[in-house]
Amino acid sequence: MALKCGIVGLPNVGKSTLFNCLSNAKAQAANFPFCTIEPNVGTITVPDQRLNKLAELVSPERIVPTTIEIVDIAGLVKGASKGEGLGNKFLANIRETDAIIHVLRCFDDPNVVHVDGSVNPVRDKEIIDIELQLKDLETVEGRITRVQRAAKAGDKEAKKMYDYLERVKEALEQGKSARTVIPHNADEEDISKELQLLTNKPVLYLCNVEEAAVVTGNAFVEQVRNAVKDENAEVLVIGAAIEADIASLETFEERQMFLNDLGLEEAGVSKLINAAYKLLNLQTYFTAGVKEVRAWTIHKGDTAPQAAGVIHTDFEKGFIRAEVIKYDDFIHFRSEAAVKEAGKMGVEGKEYVVKDGDIMHFRFNV
Repeated sequence: MALKCGIVGLPNVGKSTLFNCLSNAKAQAANFPFCTIEPNVGTITVPDQRLNKLAELVSPERIVPTTIEIVDIAGLVKGASKGEGLGNKFLANIRETDAIIHVLRCFDDPNVVHVDGSVNPVRDKEIIDIELQLKDLETVEGRITRVQRAAKAGDKEAKKMYDYLERVKEALEQGKSARTVIPHNADEEDISKELQLLTNKPVLYLCNVEEAAVVTGNAFVEQVRNAVKDENAEVLVIGAAIEADIASLETFEERQMFLNDLGLEEAGVSKLINAAYKLLNLQTYFTAGVKEVRAWTIHKGDTAPQAAGVIHTDFEKGFIRAEVIKYDDFIHFRSEAAVKEAGKMGVEGKEYVVKDGDIMHFRFNV
């Protein structure tokens, strides 16, 4: 399941430094704007202790975690919607992602140039919001022009499209993002997906702070939280420079000592990866056998056949049933055989909605 989160922000806010911490792919990080021109793509392992605990019990030949893709996208400036700077490239790249990690500079440092001359994360957020909204408004107005005549002539499908587009247009003209316009029904949900509007993508705000503010935050972070309180968006606090130091340490023990000295339980990048996974509305199920213990990514709400299809399309086409063990039951009884003996293995059909952490074995016929 190739799902991508795009890291966006103004130039010099710490996007590439953060990307380097997340991925083995090394983006150039330097103290000047537009350091990143082509989008860098990194495949990121999703940390999940459940996978390790299953492996301890099963002793497989290999362990395969699940992953998501993180894309480091070129910095944006005012006028991007009209092609200023790298605007058109930026907007095309962000359109290809499924969710947005919006990095905001929340630290003062005279040695790191700010593209607008001063640190103001709320202003920075609004600059990007406005550019994305303007581009979406251009898209929406173009679609309205195409469907307006048919809608007024009585075409029912065109009327549905027109009514939804008008609501989105009104929101965008008021400086609101398309994600604030809630679809009234399944038809409008389909229209919303088809439009692929930039401001309809789920967003996570990431406040990049100095070392002293990693645990408690700072005044800049509070400004961001206040600015986004009505957006139903999560705000994470990370020190990208500290994360780079942690990533440079060779052993797990060294990294844990560093985190303990800072008063942190886990690295910020781990929190970010899990938050990105949640942002994409994803969950994990497992397969566990002597060959491998593996985590698989599916959408929340997926059925058993859909989950099977992530392994192979034939599994979904020829789905017969799924044998399901709850993670807690597997840990408690310590083996598949013991779970079966205790009567804790479920046999589920096509309508079964997979739960996060389910351990599954599929029966199929092709």
